[in-house]
Amino acid sequence: MINLLIADDEPLVQAGIKSMLVNGNYDINIVGTAMNGAVAYDMIIEYSPDIVITDIKMPVMSGLELAKKCYEEGRLLPIFIILTSYEEFQFVKEALTYQVVDYLIKLELTPEVLGTALTRAISIVTKHQASTSSSDSSLSSIYLLKEQFYTRLILNLLESEDHFKTQSQNLNLNFDYEAFAVSYVKLYSEKLNDMPAEKRLNLYTSSLQIARELTAKYVPCHVLSLDTKHFAIIFFLDKSIHNEYKSIINNTLEQVSTMLFNYYSVMIFASVGAVVKTPMQIASSFQDAKQIFTQINLEKPILFVEDTSYDKPLKNVFNMSLFKEDIRRAYAEFDEKALYDIFTSVVELFENHSTHYVQALDAAGNILYLSLSLLNNGEKIVSEIFKNRHNSYRSLYELTNVEQILEWLTIFRDGLCESFATHNKDYKNHIVMNMKKYITDHVEEKLTLNKVAEVFNISPNYLSVLFSKYNDVGFTDYINQSKIDAAKKIMASSDLKIYEISDILGFESAFYFSRVFKKVTGVAPRDFMNKIE
Repeated sequence: MINLLIADDEPLVQAGIKSMLVNGNYDINIVGTAMNGAVAYDMIIEYSPDIVITDIKMPVMSGLELAKKCYEEGRLLPIFIILTSYEEFQFVKEALTYQVVDYLIKLELTPEVLGTALTRAISIVTKHQASTSSSDSSLSSIYLLKEQFYTRLILNLLESEDHFKTQSQNLNLNFDYEAFAVSYVKLYSEKLNDMPAEKRLNLYTSSLQIARELTAKYVPCHVLSLDTKHFAIIFFLDKSIHNEYKSIINNTLEQVSTMLFNYYSVMIFASVGAVVKTPMQIASSFQDAKQIFTQINLEKPILFVEDTSYDKPLKNVFNMSLFKEDIRRAYAEFDEKALYDIFTSVVELFENHSTHYVQALDAAGNILYLSLSLLNNGEKIVSEIFKNRHNSYRSLYELTNVEQILEWLTIFRDGLCESFATHNKDYKNHIVMNMKKYITDHVEEKLTLNKVAEVFNISPNYLSVLFSKYNDVGFTDYINQSKIDAAKKIMASSDLKIYEISDILGFESAFYFSRVFKKVTGVAPRDFMNKIE
């Protein structure tokens, strides 16, 4: 499937292009929308789209500057389709030198015109993909790892503070803030449940992107997708806004709701948990938000935990960390037995507490969020399991008693276990591909078995076995080969000394670097450099 990004500072233009693409039945996935070139560039880094449809003139960074920046960085993808007006036509000639496949006059834009340009762009992308090695197919793996990390963080599934620090540092995530708060958000519309699945998914994706763009304008945050009806917002609060956080967050959520209602006729219900001081307490704020969510209604669509009175211990949320180790093994190692045991334990627990409807719903929802986030193609897998149910897996939110929820969980359990059994090899091979991509991206760092295992949330022993099984060489040998390949490129393009190259690539000493270099290549570094000269 082709991934496509839309960049235009006019939301109506974005919506019009999306409508043309959806109605055109192209085999594409719209990864998001951006309202200026700077945001679009960040999304290119995160999502690695194959095609970008962009307005030639936008705030902060124009579409022309965006295409030029990608071209100068040597990116073969994305391919650009430029939107322009008659008075901007003088820029088109320059644009066509920056991997721009076509330019389209906005006033003359029709589904047919867009389709012709898109077909040409897809053809170029397809040819490029055919000549690209399979390892490059995981370009967005780091983004996915970040989303999985945030999912585990809000559900209190990280093993320890040291585990948190290692993973957040490896993924370049900044938590250097004074405090944190989490909002639990639900899209609300009377028409939502009656929409076809494809339109509902498109609406959710568009709404999520608008939420991401708008919230970032008001306060540092991360918007995390949970399912196609719910998402979470983790707010990062520094000293300058800590004392005014309620008014700032409330205004932010109101702005998001207004924008969504104006463009898509949907609004949001949002609850906000207590402010916490450390990242490891973010899960507590998320639990607070879910705890009070049942008190929200049309008259009070945004609610802060400080403005309510509720009894502790929490009665409306389910502590997933009770199954922390089993969850880690099941989802990271595609362990069918561990997965079966988790679901069965949850089912048996609520069979004995049939009056705990809200907790049972929360438990099922948490397992759903994990599956959608932690599994490759999670949305596709889960949707297939519930394909015979009205509203697919979202039918969970229509259930009215514990017995129905447990039946839903049993269907989910059996379907996931069957999927694990059928696609086990593909899943594990995908992990190895992501590991190799991670090693390539971090080749200048000191990479160890334990460090990479923590990034991927699996045990070091399992990583070693998995890597050897689905790769030609073992983990350590692959790292050494990757570092020496990088060293040879540095030698060919610079005059750096051996000890300088050793230091750049994270070797403990120049002597050890020389020993590894000779083991991998058969010659000493100095001899290799002399041949280049």
